[in-house]
Amino acid sequence: MADREALWERLKEPWDLLVLGGGATGSGVLWEATLRGLKAALVEARDFASGTSSRSTKLLHGGVRYLELALRRLDRRQLRLVMDALRERKVVMDLAPHLAYPLPLLTPLFRPLELPYYGTGLLLYDLLSGQRRLGPTRYLPPRGVAELFPDLPPTLGGILYWDGQFQDHRLVLALLLSALRRGALALNHAEAHAFLLKGGRVVGAVVRDHLTGREVEVHAKAVVNATGPFTDATRRLLDPHLPPLLTPSSGAHLVLDYPLRTGLLLPRTRDGRVLFLLPYRGKALLGTTDRPAEASFCPLPKEEEVAYLLEEVRPYLGDLSPHIRAVWSGLRPLVGRGETRLLVRDHLIAEERGLYTLTGGKWTTFRLMAQDLVDRLDRDLGLGLPPSPSHATPLLGAGPKPPLDLPEGVAEHLYRTYGREAQAVAALGDRPLLPGRPYLEGEVVYAVREELAQKPLDVLARRMGLALLDQEAAREALPRVVALMAPLLGWDEGRARAELEEARAALPGLC
Repeated sequence: MADREALWERLKEPWDLLVLGGGATGSGVLWEATLRGLKAALVEARDFASGTSSRSTKLLHGGVRYLELALRRLDRRQLRLVMDALRERKVVMDLAPHLAYPLPLLTPLFRPLELPYYGTGLLLYDLLSGQRRLGPTRYLPPRGVAELFPDLPPTLGGILYWDGQFQDHRLVLALLLSALRRGALALNHAEAHAFLLKGGRVVGAVVRDHLTGREVEVHAKAVVNATGPFTDATRRLLDPHLPPLLTPSSGAHLVLDYPLRTGLLLPRTRDGRVLFLLPYRGKALLGTTDRPAEASFCPLPKEEEVAYLLEEVRPYLGDLSPHIRAVWSGLRPLVGRGETRLLVRDHLIAEERGLYTLTGGKWTTFRLMAQDLVDRLDRDLGLGLPPSPSHATPLLGAGPKPPLDLPEGVAEHLYRTYGREAQAVAALGDRPLLPGRPYLEGEVVYAVREELAQKPLDVLARRMGLALLDQEAAREALPRVVALMAPLLGWDEGRARAELEEARAALPGLC
């Protein structure tokens, strides 16, 4: 992997495509463009996946709630989105099986009419998946529900159905690193703060390195705005009077020490939202979405959002507050104006004076979004690109689990994080980063050498994922992480101390 200095120097070259934003949308565009023969570069103002794309509910799903809205409101756009997403969830699992996999979920039944209502809806959800369904939807009797969730109050049974789960931050990295290995460029902590214009049209951007303060003019045939919740702010660098395209919404999440074998879907909350409780990397993830919010780089869940989640789940599972290990929030870029829970999660491509904006959508459909964007560039610029192969091109790490001479828990963690690259990670150091946990010191070295990590939270949050699961454990690991990073990045004692303090302060917002 090229080091950061070499990548910075390459930015000075002319490019076919410059992508702004290193989350799900931007990384998908970089991968799609690279596969189709474009010389493409990407810059991200902070770290890759540091915003919305590492703070999702970790579901690859068509959207049970969107299907309900489609049927109740006779909304074809909602139905099309569900069908596209149901197809794409299996595509993603095939491209990165170490990062994406099937997940059973249970909807408990407490009233007689819920069985035909939810049962019919979830059977239709299953049927719409066609040959790409992940497992059969079926009724569980009360005893079966009690075995899965002994803390639930008495039920009339439940509907067990299947969806997909994935590691969002690692999928962003898999896309970016796969593109880099094919000649693309990606730089984090590098912000495009102004556009280059020629004849009133965008022909590039001025990029500032947040780590050094230096700047470079990057010239490209096309520039793509893929900055998620900051889409409108990026557009207004071109014209401060442009009307907004988005209504941002927030999704608060709690990570709990709570044993789960199956996900739990609670489709009725007091304000009409859906609540998920999901098994995730040995923890339980409790979350929901669609609360209006302002765009922020480090969104912290408000006290009332945390209280809402705990209050909504309390009638079903009791008080879960003692089990909280991490709290975080992500922002969703919803296209349009209005009540956030009713807005369609469709995507939008807008061209303004040569700036192409790709926004909206949802994690599951990132590949279709990227394909649509590159197809649009192909038509507008007459590029003559070949058809997209992204639906059938495995990502870095895809493949069977490699043999690892390590404890089973450590080996499983490494495979689920790095896939086929797990052996290379373990070879850099198999000493535990924390006692009794599967994380290795070699992961820190690998993150810096191979995955462009520049900050302690780049490693702990977006490479290893520990900070997203247990913030106290991440705080405990910080000194050792800094000690391992310092010689790799040339930090003296003062710089290392400053990085440690900065990371401690930033840990609650994971930024």
